Amino acid sequence: MTTTEHDTTPPRHTHEIPSYLDPRHLGPYGIFLEQVERVTPYLGKLAYWVETLKRPKRILVVDVPIHLDDGTVAHFEGYRVQHNTSRGPAKGGIRYHQDVTLSEVMALSAWMTVKNAAVNLPYGGGKGGIRIDPRKYSTAELERLTRRYTTEIGLIIGPEKDIPAPDVNTNPQIMAWMMDTYSMNTGKTATGVVTGKPISLGGSLGRSDATGRGVFVTGAQAMQKLGVPLEGARVAVQGFGNVGNAAARIFHDHGAKIVCIQDVTGTIYSSAGINPHQAIEHLRSTGSILGMPDTDTLDRDAFWETECDVLIPAALENQITEANAGRIRAKVIVEGANGPTTPAADDILHERGVTVVPDVLANAGGVTVSYFEWVQDFSSFFWTEDEINARLDRIMTEAFGSLWDVAARHKVTLRTAAYIVACTRVLEARALRGLYP
Repeated sequence: MTTTEHDTTPPRHTHEIPSYLDPRHLGPYGIFLEQVERVTPYLGKLAYWVETLKRPKRILVVDVPIHLDDGTVAHFEGYRVQHNTSRGPAKGGIRYHQDVTLSEVMALSAWMTVKNAAVNLPYGGGKGGIRIDPRKYSTAELERLTRRYTTEIGLIIGPEKDIPAPDVNTNPQIMAWMMDTYSMNTGKTATGVVTGKPISLGGSLGRSDATGRGVFVTGAQAMQKLGVPLEGARVAVQGFGNVGNAAARIFHDHGAKIVCIQDVTGTIYSSAGINPHQAIEHLRSTGSILGMPDTDTLDRDAFWETECDVLIPAALENQITEANAGRIRAKVIVEGANGPTTPAADDILHERGVTVVPDVLANAGGVTVSYFEWVQDFSSFFWTEDEINARLDRIMTEAFGSLWDVAARHKVTLRTAAYIVACTRVLEARALRGLYP
């Protein structure tokens, strides 16, 4: 081979985008890749291993066929992605949503890797999903779907391999079906195969509010650092599901004022404050948050211009973008959802002096109590809710403090600080373990 020929040949170490991704439309996984690029300069010698973070360890795509109630057969796409298991078994939720894609599940699994490492849990990252709108199907159909999906991914999940949990449109009942199906297929009861289960099946006290509680704890820590009083603080919440309503309730119960709530049914506002406990009852009785007494209805896009001290995006990813980041009027954003802020929006918020408590820290309360549940299942010894909340508060507070210090030392955002800490922990484990064979 001549010198010229050698020069035109791509070097052997070039790492291309995996063929199963479209480089022109990377989707949510593209956001994660950009976040990795931003943190790489801070990794020192560990940057040698950084490609480990860019590629999921294992991707399983399954067909999920079920009999519908009308006697026909329907097929659904199912995914389970294990992003990294250098520090322990994969851990992450299962979502049922009509817009689930492989790129999204890859991104969510990668964020779980970072999240678990950021709060120093002995897990890697995993995530799963099925492309389905669960509102269109009966309970019996969803049970059949869950059991078939669990059987299809049963090859790679297990209490010491990969532990699913609830996510968007899944709940303790879904986890109970998953646990039972896995147990039937393996011939023994395995309560530790999933977390977020009903209490009577080995679930943990405090799990239902854990993610929202973590949002409150980290948000309150940020407010304290910035000198923003909690008492009377104005809070706007996007998403009023498990995470959003728990965060709203806990902020309200500690003296903050919920001024705006947005969910799929609409947006309500009250400068005097909205009682989230009453909003939950109104939603349950009417099917919508709209029409709640003493509230005004806002256009959906007006939510981002709400004057508030704390903004909690607790819905889906890609909600805060270049298009609306410049209009946000909050001092602190606490990310209850996964990936709600794009990198470009992050830059705008940073330039405007808005502190963002990133998802990989703020919503880690759920996986932290899932870890407690997993430990309790293994030992068959269960803790009180006060013990669980105290342990959760301690872990979240310590994690916030360490990330705040790293951010100050490197003069970076809390998100970059979280990635510095997490990626360092993951790649240190990768380096120490080496490559096999």
